[in-house]
Amino acid sequence: MTGLQTHQDICRHFSVLLSYPGTKVRETAAACQQLLRQNRPEVATLLQRFVDHLVTGDPAQNEELFTATFDLQPLCHPYVGYQLCGESQQRTLFLIKLQEIYRQHDYRPVSELPDHLSEVLRFIGITDDQGCRQELINDGLLPALDKLIAAIDNEDHPYQGLLVALHSFLSENSAEKGALS
Repeated sequence: MTGLQTHQDICRHFSVLLSYPGTKVRETAAACQQLLRQNRPEVATLLQRFVDHLVTGDPAQNEELFTATFDLQPLCHPYVGYQLCGESQQRTLFLIKLQEIYRQHDYRPVSELPDHLSEVLRFIGITDDQGCRQELINDGLLPALDKLIAAIDNEDHPYQGLLVALHSFLSENSAEKGALS
């Protein structure tokens, strides 16, 4: 069972890993994998392909792969609202509601739109509001991750491994009654 603080730490790590690759991405991936090994060893195994890619690739290759995966493929845009609603009025309403939630919890997105995977994960990684966390995970992140994973149809793709690991981690915690209490 993963406690709230550990769950938040892991979500914050995944947030960094799903952001444009920065200078600390390798260290963050290693820290995330270590926490997962201690709490969810099967999820740590799912993350291995992504970690291997970071270790063997140079920073420019990591940036290229991120851009090719998430920016150049419309089916893989890393925005929860886009994955759930497409470019529609519903996405606009989703963004407005998400901004309201963020304001209620004194959270400000750092560098992306409010529905970017990294921003939603960062928010989940800091808020203690269990109901809000679970609603965003169950009704937002998990369905969006289902679509993103399906869009990357190559099982050897490093980002598919990352997304599958995140989905597995969030699903397992979501299924446990009282896991984060």
